[in-house]
Amino acid sequence: MTERNKKTESKLKNKKPLAGRRIVVTRSPEQATELSLKLKQFGSDSLEIPLIKIEPYVDPLTAADVFAEIARYEWLVFTSANGVKYFFRQFFKQFEDIRSIGLLRIAAVGKGTADAIGAYRLKVDVIPEVATSEALADTLCQKESLDNLKILVITGNLNRDVLEKKLQEAAAIVDRFQVYQTLKTDLSGHAVAGSFRQKGADAVTFTSPSTVKSFLDQAAQLQPEKGARKPLTCSIGPVTSESMRKIGMPVDIEAAEHTLDGMVQALVKKFS
Repeated sequence: MTERNKKTESKLKNKKPLAGRRIVVTRSPEQATELSLKLKQFGSDSLEIPLIKIEPYVDPLTAADVFAEIARYEWLVFTSANGVKYFFRQFFKQFEDIRSIGLLRIAAVGKGTADAIGAYRLKVDVIPEVATSEALADTLCQKESLDNLKILVITGNLNRDVLEKKLQEAAAIVDRFQVYQTLKTDLSGHAVAGSFRQKGADAVTFTSPSTVKSFLDQAAQLQPEKGARKPLTCSIGPVTSESMRKIGMPVDIEAAEHTLDGMVQALVKKFS
């Protein structure tokens, strides 16, 4: 590389608002790349430290019951993009055609979940303004009477039951279908975790309460050494922020839009 090219590259790098910043991505290994790439577009040095892992989990008897009744549901409700992914993995084991899903309507907790549904060329009928289970339930209740409507809620093992309870209080008939499970990873011996302990970071991102809990559980593996950069904390939204505050963790940055792009923009704003 010529001296001129080096200077040009240096100027371009300096124009990126996250240049030189070390940002920790705590998502599961299969999901971390998406956020890392978004951060790198703004110059960040992303450290992928997977605090959780996501695995498919379906009870065969429950799946058989759900898919036998799929055309009788009025609403299909998704609380996460993971739920979308693993639900349709099971769906296409039972059916060859997306039209087998019937005429039910679809609700999504937020834009990221709605985008995942849209990948199957399905229209999302309800998205709350705030990406929380409470807001999703309230939005469904405001849309119409739920009295005796059959609703299928797609969940993981750690999903809160507040959505189902609020729908049941509105007299809906609610079935819960778990399609994945979130598990804690083991960071002992993890090379990137070692780099984090030695050098620290500018920020640690949290995209779910499960990442917060795993961070707390593995605090010994993530304690920055003396002289290491002390990171700020960045939350994707109010539910994750609430879980952080409950354990005494500060919320230094919270995304205004509760998506990965929203997190990136919040970090850019903070460090610009």
